[in-house]
Amino acid sequence: MNKEKTNTLTITTPEGVVFSMLLSGPVTRFLAWAVDLASIAVISTVIGSVLGILGILGRDLAMAASILAYFVISIGYGIILEWYWRGQTLGKRLLGLRVMDEQGLRLQFSQIVIRNLLRFVDSLPSFYFVGGLACLLSRRAQRLGDVAANTVVVWSPKIFEPDLDQLLADKYNSFHDYPHLEARLRQVVSPQESGIALRALLRRDELDPLPRVELFRDIAAHFKSIVEFPQEATDGIPDEQYVRNVVDILYRSQSAGG
Repeated sequence: MNKEKTNTLTITTPEGVVFSMLLSGPVTRFLAWAVDLASIAVISTVIGSVLGILGILGRDLAMAASILAYFVISIGYGIILEWYWRGQTLGKRLLGLRVMDEQGLRLQFSQIVIRNLLRFVDSLPSFYFVGGLACLLSRRAQRLGDVAANTVVVWSPKIFEPDLDQLLADKYNSFHDYPHLEARLRQVVSPQESGIALRALLRRDELDPLPRVELFRDIAAHFKSIVEFPQEATDGIPDEQYVRNVVDILYRSQSAGG
């Protein structure tokens, strides 16, 4: 097994689809943490001030409540946002970072809890010295919380907004007849998976015929393994059209629903 340090995370699915993402380094992660730290401090201060203004607590007790709120919020902040935003906090969102399972599997709630509970260890003795050192020495730029939770932090830049109406124009989507399966697909497909499918469609004209057929065959097989639509909805649909239907569900249909 290759243990050399790398700046990319490469995952190959059983269907042969290769996902390659850039790993976030210590500096970018520190900047994201600084944004999160400022957010936590503001929330904690507001809570303490509100308690003081309402006269529920005295000045000294309000200050103590602010300190206690900081520790509680600093844990809950990361857990709640990383679960709700699928691996992102406010800081990570602003800098385009995302927490992922290191094998490319769906991020579990237990992993989010573990990596956030160990955040205090990584922050020792101050300014994330332990966590920063672990990132520098780790092959995949993981802090101790990531190692324990089997997670990595990747750079996930936003894809420019393509003209989906033009890209998917005049293509009947038979999958719309099964809204419960559409909802399931949107729920389980990760942003990385949906992004790969969209980029494949945007670059289809740049590919030679044979590689293009193989690419869409592998991507379609991957999505079929996630959510299986009835045979009557897929009969006679080429793999490229299958991927178009999936992209339509993940992007355009979701936007149309608000």
